[in-house]
Amino acid sequence: MVLFVLVLLFSFLIVSSDGQLQVGFYSNTCPHAESIVQAVVRGAVASDPNMAAVLLRLHFHDCFVEGCDGSILIENGDQSEKLAFGHQGVRGFEVIERAKAQLEASCPGVVSCADIVALAARDSIVMANGPEYQVPTGRRDGLVSNISLADDMPDVRDSIQQLKTKFLNKGLIDKDLVLLSAAHTIGTTACFFMTKRLYDFFPPSGGSDPAINPNFLPQLKAKCPQHGNVNTRLAIDEGSEQRFDKNILNNIRQGFAVLESDARLNDDIFTKAIIESYFGPLNPILGPSFEADFVEAIVKMGQIGVKTGFLGDVRRVCSAFN
Repeated sequence: MVLFVLVLLFSFLIVSSDGQLQVGFYSNTCPHAESIVQAVVRGAVASDPNMAAVLLRLHFHDCFVEGCDGSILIENGDQSEKLAFGHQGVRGFEVIERAKAQLEASCPGVVSCADIVALAARDSIVMANGPEYQVPTGRRDGLVSNISLADDMPDVRDSIQQLKTKFLNKGLIDKDLVLLSAAHTIGTTACFFMTKRLYDFFPPSGGSDPAINPNFLPQLKAKCPQHGNVNTRLAIDEGSEQRFDKNILNNIRQGFAVLESDARLNDDIFTKAIIESYFGPLNPILGPSFEADFVEAIVKMGQIGVKTGFLGDVRRVCSAFN
């Protein structure tokens, strides 16, 4: 009888550790969790309108290394994952810590940092006039964070095949690649990421990426001169950098993509067809909805490699392991 009980208990532990995320996970244990995160995000975006894009990007970068488990938040010296080359420019950590501190005061030891990141991304999208959606929660914080684990992040200089492969390795298909790239509809980038595309696209002879619309090229070069300040910022979605919409996809199809990786979406017959599907003559009445499809893609991304049950823990502060 004792053995039977132990077997049942062991089976329960296995099922619990492999549990699924669910909407309203904190409805009983911390009923105000989502409203607390929302309030912190709202204040952060009010102080810095670009923070919406920052927090959305933070979610993406967290999920692409070790899954959506808050590994990017850890501070562990020169081994910190956040210092990886592929994470350059990622920030927003202080906003997550601010939300965490308020949650710990209200519901100590309940809400994971990984869930805060996912919720903050959703609230940021809404703040940028994007679609509202429900975030499945119940993630646990990971127990590993190391700079070497971020070696295979998608890069702005990747070819379309490299991008497709990196996304496929995370269980994401071509449609997800297009839609998650469209998150660039809000935010800015640095001229540092533009130098090769504008002045050295064909090394050693130089030259610019021929995919750039000739009418757009002078504007980009004026904002990012060849020997200018590489830290100068420019909008990624020309003409709509603070509003979440499908304008970024129209810019890509017209040759007005700012980032090289966005432009590469036009190089592939499949990703190009996905872009075009949002601009058909009957769209959006009979065609696909960009907003609905984006929500599906980001919710899917938010479940990459999640730890649940006993596979992780809930950090007391997001920047340090317990």
